This record gives sequence, structure tokens and C-alpha cells, in this order.
Amino acid sequence: MNFFAWMDIILFFVLFVLFVYVFVSVTITSLHKIYLTFHFSMMLWPICQFAIKMVDAPNVQLIYLKLSFVDTCLLAVGWLLFTIFLTGQSRFLKTKISLLLYVPALLAATCVIMNPNGKFVLPLQGSYIHRYYGPLFWCIITILIGYIIVSLSIMSRVLLSDKAPRIKTQVKQVLKGIIVMTLFILLDVILNVVLYSFLPVITGLTSFGVLLSAIFFVIAIHRDKVFDIVNIAHQDIIDTIDYGILVLDDNDIVVEINRSLLPHLDLTIGFRFDIANILTKGQSSSHIDSFLQTYLNYPMERSAIEMKFADGRHINMQTAPITVNRTRVGRIITFQDVSELHRLMEATNLQNEILQERNRSLINIQNELSQTNQKLEHMAITDALTGIYNRLYLTQKLEYEVLHHIKYQMPFALILLDIDYFKLINDNYGHLVGDQMIQSTVEVIKQSLRPTDIFARFGGEEFIIYLPQTSPSQAKFLAERIKSTVESNKLIAKKIPYSLSITISIGLLSITNFTLEHSKNPSTYLTDLLEAVDKALYMAKDEGRNRIVSIAR
Repeated sequence: MNFFAWMDIILFFVLFVLFVYVFVSVTITSLHKIYLTFHFSMMLWPICQFAIKMVDAPNVQLIYLKLSFVDTCLLAVGWLLFTIFLTGQSRFLKTKISLLLYVPALLAATCVIMNPNGKFVLPLQGSYIHRYYGPLFWCIITILIGYIIVSLSIMSRVLLSDKAPRIKTQVKQVLKGIIVMTLFILLDVILNVVLYSFLPVITGLTSFGVLLSAIFFVIAIHRDKVFDIVNIAHQDIIDTIDYGILVLDDNDIVVEINRSLLPHLDLTIGFRFDIANILTKGQSSSHIDSFLQTYLNYPMERSAIEMKFADGRHINMQTAPITVNRTRVGRIITFQDVSELHRLMEATNLQNEILQERNRSLINIQNELSQTNQKLEHMAITDALTGIYNRLYLTQKLEYEVLHHIKYQMPFALILLDIDYFKLINDNYGHLVGDQMIQSTVEVIKQSLRPTDIFARFGGEEFIIYLPQTSPSQAKFLAERIKSTVESNKLIAKKIPYSLSITISIGLLSITNFTLEHSKNPSTYLTDLLEAVDKALYMAKDEGRNRIVSIAR
């Protein structure tokens, strides 16, 4: 026998080696079992083709020939089943209509086995090594092509859909293998059946196509681990820990449940996990909507939520993606019982309640003391009758402000004002009306001032105003506005049938020139300024009152 006669057996052994490699190198899942069955079917064709050449009895040759074509019918069904499982449509196989998938293959296999009147195959020259294929052969080829077309159609729809990238990667690998196998089978039919009379027989074409397709599948299994979700989840480890662990594929189909979780959740491998149903069974201490939105819309992100169930258990649920080559292939969900932690926290909280109550009492006392201090501080710097600053605060404030203005050479002004003939108001209407007049006058003066101005009671019916960063012209304008505002103010007092009005005399001192000597003793300099503005006030009184006397330094 020449080399080509041994081609089929060589290809069989290569396929067998690949079968053993897949079997020993991966964790066997349901999908791997389907693939291994598919791979075993692929191995039958080359061994049967080799056996035909190794025996001389035509009836034995016919048995091997029929077996190889029956295997081809099974292989076609295997293509389709493998495609259905791979694309996540295995639920379809649970319906009664799925039985129709097997009918064409069974009819084709029956025709092969019966070979009525040689309409499938006849020997040439008394041997099936060279043979003639009848009309049933072409019917069988048509059925096989139909299976291939259905498989390719399913794969095409998946590649054009919004399925996860992992599913599309799997489909692309299988699609390459099936296309290569189909091309070699068609090439074998064309060269060795259709053109049999014109060309010499080329053995091993179909076997070689089967081998190439198997290589595509094995590369995908070994390199991309496209079927190996359970191995990724480290099944041997998760069964030994106390946390409940649930492993899902990227369609939320349950792949594995560890022993800790099985008694608590009514879940079965192969069914879809409904997280919304779990969330409705408990009361969440977090935001369910936010957790659910992250789970559904952002599957690559980790998320967590704590649930309280009717039996009093507190369960912390965390989700995390399973990735291979940066592609999400599934999810791990862990369930941790934190009830004991909550019990310890509640016990600790009970022990701390007395201390917390004492702390609250101390805080309340501190707040009361702080408020009392604030009131005392406010009373120390304000005038009780009018609520504006008193003379003590103003003189302390002015010592600092004078140094500031001297340092930066900024002009400022002082206004000292006195209510004209205030003694007559007290004598004619009483001290209560006099106090009301002072309060009313203070309110209208405050409306004429700027936020930066400081207004204080200097004593009796005298008031002083500090005008920072103010030029002589600005100070004169403000003094005129204050004088006219007070003059137009009307006081309506009880038991007095008419309104009262007053006038004021104003002494205005504008400071624009500064020397270093002033900064050496600010207290003395301030006393000098107060004496100067006081003189200006008395000049206004001596000149007839209801006027402004302005001086500058």
C-alpha cells in the first residue's frame, strides 16, 4: 500500500491524540461533554475508511462503508446540537418540536443501512474500495447540507445580534471549523464522486477536513478557554468555604452552586437566575434600585447590597464579573451571612447607649455654657438700650484700625454726633419717650451707613461712627445724609397726639496724613483724635446746632 492508502489511519490517530488532550487538559463541563461526543464522531470516519481498504470481503467493506455514512449523519446532527448549546439556545431542545431535528438524520441513516436495490451505493469491480453512488446518496448529501445550512444560519444570527463578546468568540471558532470541514467534504464529493470518471481518486480529503476542524476547536479550547467557566470559578475552592457562591454565565444561567448556598436557595444548574426575585424576598438596608441598575446595566462593575430576610437573617450579597482576556464570561455572586455581626453590633449599641446619653448631656451643658458666654460677650461690647456697639468696644477696635490705616496710609474718618436739646424731650415727655427717641434715631442712622462702618453709643445722647477707608469728601457726604435722615424722622409715641422730630449736631474729623510717630503709641494718638472730633462737635453746638463742623488732619 502507498502512503495515501495510510492517510485515513494517520488522521485517525491525530484525531485520537487531540481527543485525549482535550479530555485530560480541561475541567469537563456539560459543553465539553457535548464537544467530546462530537469529536468522537469525527474519529469514526477515517477509521472506517481505512478499514474498507484493509479487508477484502465486499460484505465487510459494505458494513464499514455504511458505518462511516451513518456516522456522517450523526455528525450532522452533532453540528446542529453543538451549535444550539454553544449559542445559549439549549432550552429549545426541551420542547417536543425539537424531536424534528433528528428525523432527517434518522431517515438518511435508515437509507444507508438498508441500501434498497443498491440505490445508495454499488461496488465496482466486485469491491467497495471503488464504488458507484446512487440517487439515495445525493438525497443523503442534501440532508447533510441542510443541517449545515441551519447551523450556519444560527451562527450568523448570533454574530449579527447583541450577544456577549464571549458568545461571539465561541461561535466564530466553531464557524471556522465547520466551514473548513464542509469545504473538504464538498471537495471530496466533487473530485471523487462527480469527477470520478475523469480524475484519479484522492483519498483522505474528508478525513483531512475533519482533522482541520478539530484543530480549530482544540485551539479555541486551549488558548481562549471559551468553554471553561467552571474552572475559572475555581470550583474545588468555592465548595470548601462558608460563603454561599453562585456562578453564572454571561446570560445569567446558573453554572454552579456551592454547598453552602444550596440549602438556602431553590436553584438548579442550567436555569436562569432571577436576581430581582431574590431582592423582593428581603428588606434592603441599601438602595435596591441602585444595586439592580448597576447589576443589569454595568455588568463589569462590582456591586453589593445587604438584605434582611423574614427569618431575621442579614445577608450581604456581592457580585463580581468573571473575565477572560478582558471579556466578561460570567458572574460570581457571593452570599455572606452577617447576622452574628449584627447581633454583636446591637449588643454593643445597648452597652453604649448610657455613655451616649451622658455624652449628649455633657454636650447640651457645653452648648448652654457656650450660648451664655456668647450672650455675656455680646453684652460686654454692645449698648443695652440700642443694641449697637458701646464705647469700650469702639475704642479697643479703633486702636487696631488706627495702626492698620497708618501702616497702609489709608484715609479714614470719625463722626461724633449729639441729639439737640435732648434734655427738653426727657423733661417734657418723660424718660421712656426719650429712650424711644434714641432707639428710633439709631435705627434711621444705621440705614444710612455702609456695611464696613462701625456705629457705637459714646454716652448719653452722643454717638460715634468710624468710617474706614473714607476720603474727606466721602465722609462729608455720609455726614450730610445722616443729618438729613435724622431730621426727617418722625417718632409717634403713646399718649402724645402728635409726632416728634429732632435734629443733631455733628463733628466730623477726616484723617489723611500719617507719621511713624503715630504708630509708636496708638492709644495716645486715638485719644488725641477723639478730643479733636469732640471739639468739632462742640463747635457745631456753639454755632447754633443742627449743623456739621468738619475738620481734617
